[in-house]
Amino acid sequence: MDNWRKRSAAAPAEDAGNEPFALVAEGAHGFVIAALNPAAREARLRPGQRLTDARSICPELIAEPGDPAGDAATLRRLALWAQRWSPWTATDGMDGLLVDVTGAAHLFGGEGDLLRDMAHRLRAGGHPARIAIAPTVGGAWALARHAPKALGRADPDTLAARLDPLPVRALRLGPDAVLLLGRLGLKTVGQLAAVPRLALARRFATDAVGSNPLIRLDQALGRIDEPIVPEVREPPVRVVRRVTEPITHVAVLEQLLGEMAKGLCAALETRGLGLRRVRFDGFRVDGGVETIAAETARAMRSPAHLVRLFDGKLETLDAGFGFDAVVLAAERHEPLDDAQVHLLERESGDALLARLVDRLSAKLGPDRVRSAVAVQSHVPERSLAWRSALGAPAQAAAQVGTRRTGPPPARGSREILGVPRPIRLLDRPEPVSVLYATPEGAPRRFVWRKLSHLVARSEGPERIAPEWWRERSTVRLRDYYRVEDEAGRRYWLFREGLEGDDRGGSPAWFLHGLFA
Repeated sequence: MDNWRKRSAAAPAEDAGNEPFALVAEGAHGFVIAALNPAAREARLRPGQRLTDARSICPELIAEPGDPAGDAATLRRLALWAQRWSPWTATDGMDGLLVDVTGAAHLFGGEGDLLRDMAHRLRAGGHPARIAIAPTVGGAWALARHAPKALGRADPDTLAARLDPLPVRALRLGPDAVLLLGRLGLKTVGQLAAVPRLALARRFATDAVGSNPLIRLDQALGRIDEPIVPEVREPPVRVVRRVTEPITHVAVLEQLLGEMAKGLCAALETRGLGLRRVRFDGFRVDGGVETIAAETARAMRSPAHLVRLFDGKLETLDAGFGFDAVVLAAERHEPLDDAQVHLLERESGDALLARLVDRLSAKLGPDRVRSAVAVQSHVPERSLAWRSALGAPAQAAAQVGTRRTGPPPARGSREILGVPRPIRLLDRPEPVSVLYATPEGAPRRFVWRKLSHLVARSEGPERIAPEWWRERSTVRLRDYYRVEDEAGRRYWLFREGLEGDDRGGSPAWFLHGLFA
């Protein structure tokens, strides 16, 4: 549910808890409830219940599809993040985390302070949680999910007493086992522990852990060891080379870089990854470290292109008395599937453009090679923004305009939502002097940069209103005209304001763009 709140635009309504809400997943006989909000729990709905049965009990229930794969990935990332408290962390197979804090609690001021620190950090990250510390995995799981308090503690002497009043489902039993125990009148852990083991062993003669209450009871009380299999971070993708004689010449570094690039790209291909940022580290014999880095506009794993990204950069390294070890590491990468290339092994235009951007950025700097990306704004000068070509999305150029059905736009122009736009848009509109027949008519003659232009043809107006949600109320309307002078040159003019709009003096004219 927490993961859904973060990615859903409807999260504020659900967080308010005014209406019953549930996340559902596909089951063997239709959709079943995976998670509930407090209002749905008050309506006596429960996880694992069929959606049709839940709606018969609560017709006003709102249901949304869950994302089990995304939830599992988020939980695994949280398990790795939780290694700040202990290196031994894992997921519990459902929606919880297991952290072995044996010998680590004193580093945080004791178990109580450790519990509060966990609760605070998880809540700050948008994951309110119930947390408990116990000598066993089963005991901690039961207290965290079924104890009256959100933060619980139990030592070996009090664990059994703390578990006794909890329901039998706190032992991580399956629904069939819980149902059978309920029919036998065993509803709490204390009642289950008081029954002779021989009678239960005959009734539950199975080795399935989730179906045998005796095994689960022994695990919770520490009679059976239950090891935790920790989550392990994937090792970084990098190549290390150590040499017997210190390297002081750039030519030797270039040869070594070529060999390391092949190894790094092979490792990326094995994992199905593509390189986005690479770092070269040179470790000097005197203990110093020299570092250079490069980025790519799109994921790649070409050794030759990787080497070209460091052209002219190796000479900038201060070798001192020489490097005795060098490392080529992929600092940032992303999934990259194998792509079908041309029959003659020619690269596509997008790949060639990305490589050109990479080389220019490596030579001139990432902030000096920029590309235009679309911005959600109907005001022309705000509809595009310039960003680093390495970080701009590859599809940004395709998002700038949408072609309408019907006649093509005039030559030397582009279309946005079916309206022709000039190829060249000035960063800032420039003022012009305009003569017109009527106060709100099309321009007849204008002067721009000390040159007079007689208008032969005109089209318009196209009215663009200001963005009232971000501008002051004194901002004026714009009426745009597409005009052509006697020489055939086409311009994009607009009149700012209307006579008598009470937002300033007389309307002013500006030139905003040029058609080809």
